Amino acid sequence: MTKKPIRTPRKPVTDTKEKLTLYVTLMVSTTLCISVLAMVISFMLGLWAKEVDNAEIFKMISPAFSTLIGGMIGFLSGIKLMQNDEKSKCKD
Repeated sequence: MTKKPIRTPRKPVTDTKEKLTLYVTLMVSTTLCISVLAMVISFMLGLWAKEVDNAEIFKMISPAFSTLIGGMIGFLSGIKLMQNDEKSKCKD
């Protein structure tokens, strides 16, 4: 009979800064998903509305769409890059 390997439990997130970073990252990701879905739905509704000019819809929403996605991705990458910043500093 072969022995099954013993599974070691994952280390829980105990540091307050790590918890805060995780929660902020999850909130920003959720907000990004909701915003992108709302914009895509408005794009789709604008395509089939007869009284709305499609060119005007895309002209109005496209810059906001690009700005939102770029800002949120930049924010998320900044959080992840700065997450372990204090651990790498030299202590005198």
